[in-house]
Amino acid sequence: MKKVLIVSYSQTGQLSEVTSSLSDPLRCKEIEIHHKIIKPKKEYPFPWSFFEFMDCFPESVYLDPCEIEEIEDSNDYDLVIISYQVWFLSPSIPITSFLKSKFAKEKLKDKPVITVIACRNMWVMAQEKMKSLLSDVNAKLIDNIVLIDQGSSLATFITTPRWMLTGRRNAFWKIFPKAGVDEKEIKNAARFGFAIKEALENNLEKEQVSICSGLKAVNVDEKLIKSEQIGTKSFMIWGKLIRKIGKAGELKRRPFIALYTVFLILIIMTVVPINMIVQTIIRKVNKEKILKQKAFYEMPSGNDDFRMKDFAKNE
Repeated sequence: MKKVLIVSYSQTGQLSEVTSSLSDPLRCKEIEIHHKIIKPKKEYPFPWSFFEFMDCFPESVYLDPCEIEEIEDSNDYDLVIISYQVWFLSPSIPITSFLKSKFAKEKLKDKPVITVIACRNMWVMAQEKMKSLLSDVNAKLIDNIVLIDQGSSLATFITTPRWMLTGRRNAFWKIFPKAGVDEKEIKNAARFGFAIKEALENNLEKEQVSICSGLKAVNVDEKLIKSEQIGTKSFMIWGKLIRKIGKAGELKRRPFIALYTVFLILIIMTVVPINMIVQTIIRKVNKEKILKQKAFYEMPSGNDDFRMKDFAKNE
């Protein structure tokens, strides 16, 4: 009997749907699944209010944990799957809190881990932080699976905040699609479950190498890498300042959060378009370097599709 630990935290329910689709093929008599949903002692709201949302960014980027309900479990696991949201180019605070817990240090040590992300389109820097958090508990990342929102960057720049701040995710005005990951993509995430099941049946998880390669697990949009790096630096600088001013939730942080929001909007409207033009030129000049960078961030699962036909019957 193989034992799989699934750890997740979802506000909207979308990540729960992704996790369910991926894990359903594992539900058989040979595999025992234990799903632990992270529960912060102080719930994060959904929909968010504007200030509640922006007030989270300093602690998100600096990986400050919140208090979470204690997890009790005496099992020893063969594989761990961590499903997480991206907050401000970082893992969500509840997931960071889990990875900094005593439970994670005990249960994840020397274990193969698969991370699963459902987000808008910028997740690379969050996964780099995730790698660091997993390294801190001596876990081994063997796969990363990423599902991104449907629609262009411009469309999701409108639809995603609308969903977060109002709870409405429907398509509108004929030009804006439904917010979130396409339902077909969520359904097709089952292919990873079938691949994981096959790997567990053959003890491949013990080799601690990718078991979801060849299934188009992840695709890095190289046009966004530099924007993520710049955004992370900005979050770190302003986050450091706001953390010094006060603790999360304190009213004295609000004027500085509002100021940073105005600054961020101005940057998005002016500097980002110019940077995108510059980066387009740089990518053409340094094409080989950019492709190597893309391949690095797509590890360990990669963007190849050579095994898709093996699992097409299961989709």
